Amino acid sequence: MENNKLHILVVDDDDRIRSLLKEYLNENNFIVSTAENSEEAKKKLGYLKFDIVILDVMMPGQSGYELTEEVKKNIKVPIILLTAKGEVENRIKGLELGADDYIGKPFEPKELLLRIKNIIKNTNKLDLDEDYSIGQAKINLNKMYITLKNINKKINNTEKKVLIEMLSNPGKTYSRDEIGKISGITQERSIDVMITRLRQKLEINPKNPKYLQTIRGSGYVLWIE
Repeated sequence: MENNKLHILVVDDDDRIRSLLKEYLNENNFIVSTAENSEEAKKKLGYLKFDIVILDVMMPGQSGYELTEEVKKNIKVPIILLTAKGEVENRIKGLELGADDYIGKPFEPKELLLRIKNIIKNTNKLDLDEDYSIGQAKINLNKMYITLKNINKKINNTEKKVLIEMLSNPGKTYSRDEIGKISGITQERSIDVMITRLRQKLEINPKNPKYLQTIRGSGYVLWIE
């Protein structure tokens, strides 16, 4: 499984819809698993990690509404409901039970893709008031410092921008060009210097980094335990 691909679970009792969505989302670089009912979905949710669940409301047995309520009590995963019902009260019901979005059948696959991307964008936003841990380092993005071995080390706005992006996407490799666009730094040498400074603030042993690593020929990656 590629680190940068998101895993989506499609739950629908209609074989045709499951197949079409799986094919379309695979083509758009997602990993897709499917389930034909709530019981099968719960089994897969029990042993696999999913980034988004796309869930049909009207299914035999446990309905999509009931499954949404159950899942949201136990797992933190975004849910998009598929419903043939257009009434406002039904859409509101789904949102009240914890669904993150809904889309009415029939729908264009491209619209569903846009809704998925919107949820991903919102999910990846960091809470700047929250402290983040990387190994023994504690990061406070709001106050702009990193604490390591009881020493507070200030970070600048450029380092903050890079940390926000990398903390939002741990395990993703960023090329120098991508880091340049994020940070506003144009010279490759300056990008390398900035990464070195961050390592000195994050790593116990900056010369042998465990978390902010270089991927030879590709760029840099931040790993979080």
